[in-house]
Amino acid sequence: MNDKVNPINIELSDDVAQGIYSNLAIITHSSSEFIIDFVRIMPGMPKAQVKTRVILTPDHAKRLLLALQDNMAKFEANMGTIKLPEGSEGMPPFPMNFGGKGGEA
Repeated sequence: MNDKVNPINIELSDDVAQGIYSNLAIITHSSSEFIIDFVRIMPGMPKAQVKTRVILTPDHAKRLLLALQDNMAKFEANMGTIKLPEGSEGMPPFPMNFGGKGGEA
């Protein structure tokens, strides 16, 4: 069996490298996919705008969850615990009534 791992060649274009700011993620799912909408909410604006949508298979969503947990632990080990507002349990301090059923965060 070949133990060599072929490296993945990933290209990052200049416009994608700039990133997109989001201060809310809405997560929904079906039996076959997870959909993450990254939203930007601005004070005083009547509408929040979805800036990008990422669609993942359930196994890739689980890998993302594990990668985020690992990176969060590393971040907090170096920078200190991230404190959330009391009683928020990680939820933003505004209504999350965006019309979906379950699976929202």
